[in-house]
Amino acid sequence: MNEQIIAIGDIHGCLKTVKALWKKLEPHSDHIHLFIGDYIDRGPDSKGVVDFLLEKKNERNCVFLRGNHEQMLLDALEKGDAYNWMLNGGDTTLKSYGDQVRVNEIPQDHIDFYSLTLPYYETDNYFFVHAGAPPHQTLKESKSDPEARKFFLWGREHLNAAETAWEKTVVFGHTPRSSPIKKNKMIGIDTGCVYNRLGYGKLTAVQLPEMKFFQQSSLD
Repeated sequence: MNEQIIAIGDIHGCLKTVKALWKKLEPHSDHIHLFIGDYIDRGPDSKGVVDFLLEKKNERNCVFLRGNHEQMLLDALEKGDAYNWMLNGGDTTLKSYGDQVRVNEIPQDHIDFYSLTLPYYETDNYFFVHAGAPPHQTLKESKSDPEARKFFLWGREHLNAAETAWEKTVVFGHTPRSSPIKKNKMIGIDTGCVYNRLGYGKLTAVQLPEMKFFQQSSLD
């Protein structure tokens, strides 16, 4: 699959920012718009972000990957224990649904959205995943390894690897940087949209295969 894709980094509840970036991407509305995960938590309007994505998926061809924050929400729903999620910004997500809302009171269409997110997406030349992939394994090996599935959501060891066993370029978010990561077989597009720190505070997208970057400074 040699597709034209725009991959969009971690949004984290920043609704105004993703709306502004979406407008910048209008000239490329025929591309697949692939969201790398972490739509929720920490930012001011997680509910609004999901409402926006549910609406816009009817306008453009969209793919939604699962981030570790969506996984924490789903784990809280399944186990009835939201402690870990609350430690990682889940409180702001619940607040966006209304005062005193519990995880099992989130609207069903939103639960369906979180549940249907994909662990990864790949084309002939690219492998898209939220956090990254184990650097010592081929991607083919990782896809059938349950431990690697955890890495897809949480891993960071690849960032310091001198080389990887990957067959194609991996595009990921999860680890915020002041500018996109552009290394051999690695493209990182989390530029800390939700963080008010020097150099962060930007939502980044990359157009592939052109490797053209789009950014929107945080409006949230």
